[in-house]
Order: sequence, then structure tokens, then C-alpha cells
Amino acid sequence: MIAPDRAEVMRLYKRHVSSGWARVYELMNSALEVESSGNWITASDGARYLDCGGYCVFLLGHAHPRVVAAVRAQLEQHAMSSRMLPHAPLAYASARLASIAPEGLSYVWFGSSGAEAVEAAVKLVRAGGRKRLLSMDGGYHGKSMGALSVSGRDRYKGPFEPLLPGTERVPYGDIAALRAAMEGSDGDTAVILEPLQSEAGVIIPPSGFLRDVAEECRRHNALLVFDEISCGMGRTGEWWCSSREGVVPDVLLAGKALSGGVVPVSAVIASEAAFAPFNRDPLLHTSTFSGNPLACAAVMATIDVMESEGILERCRALGGFLLEGLRKAAAGNTVVRDVRGMGLLIGVEFAQEHHAADFILEMMTRKVLLSHSYYGHKVARLTPPATLTDADAEQIIAAAETSLRAVEARHLKR
Repeated sequence: MIAPDRAEVMRLYKRHVSSGWARVYELMNSALEVESSGNWITASDGARYLDCGGYCVFLLGHAHPRVVAAVRAQLEQHAMSSRMLPHAPLAYASARLASIAPEGLSYVWFGSSGAEAVEAAVKLVRAGGRKRLLSMDGGYHGKSMGALSVSGRDRYKGPFEPLLPGTERVPYGDIAALRAAMEGSDGDTAVILEPLQSEAGVIIPPSGFLRDVAEECRRHNALLVFDEISCGMGRTGEWWCSSREGVVPDVLLAGKALSGGVVPVSAVIASEAAFAPFNRDPLLHTSTFSGNPLACAAVMATIDVMESEGILERCRALGGFLLEGLRKAAAGNTVVRDVRGMGLLIGVEFAQEHHAADFILEMMTRKVLLSHSYYGHKVARLTPPATLTDADAEQIIAAAETSLRAVEARHLKR
């Protein structure tokens, strides 16, 4: 492998990609990532990093051989559809995804990104006659215009206003606030939320909240949309995070881990009633790369791998081990406020934002990559693959313990 010239890459970033990102990477003085396989990323300086970041994408690690083989076979046979004729991978992948979805969700529309799936869901809501959208403070649904309209942090919304009309927010986990907001509504409202808020900093709602939300939606004939783009597809130890409370929405959104981290893909999975506008007029919402054969092959292979390799069980066991180990590592640390999580979605919350950033950089020096939280900057997130070995998990905990002590020591000196 010939490593690319870092200085040249940064020059091109600054001139053609983003001068802002170029400044960030220069400050970090990080090497370039050039190769990935399994749980590891190799950098241009030869260093290998254990990847516990990736924003929930790499649940099967990088380049899982069975997923790559399925995509390669499809690439060699029929990579992209003409969209003038039907093709089998779309039919099979839709049926396969519906088979693991909550009961009653039988129609699938594939997109290429999470935000694109959210946009499709918002259009389904509006086309179905519901002009009012209720979302949650702290909710993250993407940065395209419709997705941003139902997201919950004003910092990212202000430069693009006015956004979609008819959108309102209520506090996450506050069923009384939702009841008040829905008072008097009758068939004109949809509610969209994450069963676990990932980008807000791994915020887990109170027990029973999802059931209460579903009951309010039934009472007011409101459409319920669960965004499980980050927390779904096994990340929390179940196919769908909302299944823990036995709640079935009208529309469920999937993405991130849906293709095994090999190609971009997302999905809207809906009941027949919710999907009716797209069934009546299939041209109402289209996208050139929607349901392309490559993505469909990846989806089917990913589901097969997860079932045959016991990924859900591994998420539960490994997540419990990591959560316990991280809590022990953080015990008594004066800069840590909480360590929480569900399955392989874990957040370490700090007293200040700079503590979280410092922790992420400390972990990087110990060759472990983490993710920050877009909407909760005090929280560093661990979203590791279920393919971690026991030794990998021990390495993460040891690195966290040393990194947390280093962050605390710097804080105490100030």
C-alpha cells in the first residue's frame, strides 16, 4: 500500500472540500485513514485504530466478507437499475426487511441516506392529509430541509429558515407536554421521534414513554413515525429499539447499519394504510438510486449475517460488558457526570464540552476511535461493532480508564 501525501490531501481539502474541515484536521494533526477491515482502520502512518465510532454504521465491522461478496456478485451482474423494468433484488430486499420489521409494517421504500428516508416519511405524512408535525427537543433526523424542520437544535436550523411550516417541538420524554400539544387535534397530526436519542447524547426515555406516545396517537388519530436510523437494526440488542416496549409505529425509518457499512442505503418501512399515498401514485416520490440492486444485495446479506452470526445476542452481551467496565473506569472521576447506554450505543457524559472533546482525543492517542454527539457536545459516544473480540473490549475499557484519568488530571490543574 502506498500512503497518500497528507500535506497534499489537506491542501486539496482546504481548496476543494471544506476549508473548515481542513482547519479541524490540521488542529488534530491526524493521519489519513486509508484502509479498513473488520474492527480496525489503518492510517497513512501505519497506525491501526480500533473503530468504536462511525456514527452507528459499522455494526458488522468494516467490509464484512459475506456482505462484500454479495455486493461484488451483484456489481458484476447488474449494478444499477434502468428504472424502466422491475428487478428482483428490490422485491427480495423489501420482503426481507419487512420480515424483520414490527408486525403490520409491510411496505418498503429505499433511500440512500437517513435524511432522505426522513424526507420520504414527511412527504407520506403530508400526502396522507396530516399537515401538522410534532417532534421532540434534541431529536436528530438529518440536515436536509424537511429533516431539519423536525430536528431539535436551533443552531443548525437558524441559517436555513424559514423551514417547513406546521412543525412544533415538545420536550423528549414528557408525555404531559405531548398530551397538551395534541389536545384538540383530530387526524391532522403526525408525531416523529427517536426511541433512543443518539445524537442528543444517548438519551434514553422514561420507561413506558413510547407506549404512552402510541396511545396518544391512537386517541387523536395521529400518525406515529419512529426514527430508528441510528438505534435500529440491532444496535441496542433488538432489531428495533422500540420493540422493548412492544410498540408498533405506522412508519419506521432504518439506515446506518442497514447495509453492513458497505454501501449507502436507508429505508422507510410502513403499514399499508400509512403507505397508501405512494401506492396510489408511485411517481409521487421517486429517487434515481432508490432501491438500486447494489444496495438491495447489501441489505439482504446484512440481515442474513445478523441472523446467522447471532449479532443481536452479541450486542446485548458485549454492550453489558462494556457499560459495566466503563462505569467502573469512570467511578469517582470528577469530570464524568454519567455513563449510560443500551446495547452497543453508549454515552459518556462530562461536566463540560471540552472534557468530552479531550476524552475523544485521548482515546485516539490510545488508538481507539469514538464519535462525538452533534446535539449533545458533553457526550462522547461509543458505537462499536458487534464483531469486537473479548480482547478488543478489554482494550477499550483499559484505554478509557487511562484517558479518563488524563482528562481529570488536566482539569484539576486548571
